[in-house]
Amino acid sequence: MKYSFSKRIQKTPKSFIREILKVTQRPEVISFAGGLPNPDLIDIQGISRAAQTVIEQDGKNALQYSTTEGYLPLREFIADRYRKRYDLCVKPEEILITNGSQQCLDLIGKIFINNGDAVAIERPGYLGAIQALSLYQPEFFSVPLENDGPDTEELKQILSEEFPKLFYAVPNSQNPSGITYSEEKRHEVADILNEAETLFVEDDAYGELHFSGKVMPPVKKFMPEYGIMTGSFSKIVSPGMRMGWICAPEEIIDKIATSKQAADLHSNYLSQRIIEEYLRTNDLDAHISKINAVYKSRCDLMLKLMDEMFPEEVSHTTPNGGMFIWLTLPDGLSSTKLFEKAMEKNVAVLPGHPFYFDGGGDNTARINYSNADEESIRKGIEILAGILKEQLK
Repeated sequence: MKYSFSKRIQKTPKSFIREILKVTQRPEVISFAGGLPNPDLIDIQGISRAAQTVIEQDGKNALQYSTTEGYLPLREFIADRYRKRYDLCVKPEEILITNGSQQCLDLIGKIFINNGDAVAIERPGYLGAIQALSLYQPEFFSVPLENDGPDTEELKQILSEEFPKLFYAVPNSQNPSGITYSEEKRHEVADILNEAETLFVEDDAYGELHFSGKVMPPVKKFMPEYGIMTGSFSKIVSPGMRMGWICAPEEIIDKIATSKQAADLHSNYLSQRIIEEYLRTNDLDAHISKINAVYKSRCDLMLKLMDEMFPEEVSHTTPNGGMFIWLTLPDGLSSTKLFEKAMEKNVAVLPGHPFYFDGGGDNTARINYSNADEESIRKGIEILAGILKEQLK
């Protein structure tokens, strides 16, 4: 059969990571390729108790249709946590529950982006955002990342010359680089975007996963009218429940709700009820502290082994949270070749080129530390070190 597919789907890239994960599911493979939360840190018993309570006490309502915006007590919890963590004044009416934070990107693209509109994104940028926004056929413009956040001079130039509809970024433990914006850069980005009256889509999927104990203010705090934040329960409760949210001015939420109604009416209501019950009856901060302690230990171990074993020509970022370390290989080395050689030895990494919509990045790679135990990290890094040394000969 010859099918007449739309131009938008033909121009939308596949999720490279999902394709790679298909070949890394064998139990003998040490996978640093995905972005999976550690399954041992999911509170199965706590979630099970919450599910049982919801079903037994209010099953008829929890299993029924619900509102597009989402379960009000859950939105109230999110708004209250923004106030407590960030001193960010947000009303529940400014929050809409989504099917994971990935759906946020699709909904934002639907209501803002026309064919050919300019969109600014970090370089390297989150491949899930590149894929989601590509459906709406924008013209992407990249803002290079520095050690403390975006190159603001480049951002100013893009804003003055291309007039992008929005700037999408991940200020906390950026995916893929692991970089966290400094407070100074957050203020500077907000000032630049406010002056240009440009939307900032602030992906905060990793905001709770930080190792220093210092909570950085969201950029949205400095640009309430032009700031859109997205959040996720995937990293701190359960990825399989697919629960995220958008936080934005009410006028934007109204358009998001209309767009969502056309897609799925509302997010999984049972999952919303279970998560709200879980959050209300458990100590979320203690649970997150446990996650951060484990992730910091795994990250520190991986960095230590890289410094000891990798050739000195290979550099890496030093994350302050999140789930990823970003490798930069010397000129002439290919992360695609590294992936191929490593897979022959049952170790998987994620080549960097899918994070560059405009090409490049083949000398970079993303390494995940959250989903591997210490023994696997030691063995996997030793294997990667051997391959890199061999390639440099």
